[in-house]
Amino acid sequence: MRITVKGQVTIPLAIREKLGLLPNTEVEFEIDRDAVRMKKATSPRRPHRGRALIDHMRGRSTRRITTDEIMKLTRG
Repeated sequence: MRITVKGQVTIPLAIREKLGLLPNTEVEFEIDRDAVRMKKATSPRRPHRGRALIDHMRGRSTRRITTDEIMKLTRG
């Protein structure tokens, strides 16, 4: 396995599945003598982009619409 010019490596699928490393999972690195240890981050550094967007948009609507009305609009 090689490191790309951007410093990226591909974590093999079997390892990602065993550790539950999904896309956007926060990880931490630590040096252990002459090796690097990677693990899931204990606390995320920033909220997921989706959560940040929801928080940003919350309370900005100028029109009251029910969930049923939204579902009708999205389903055509």
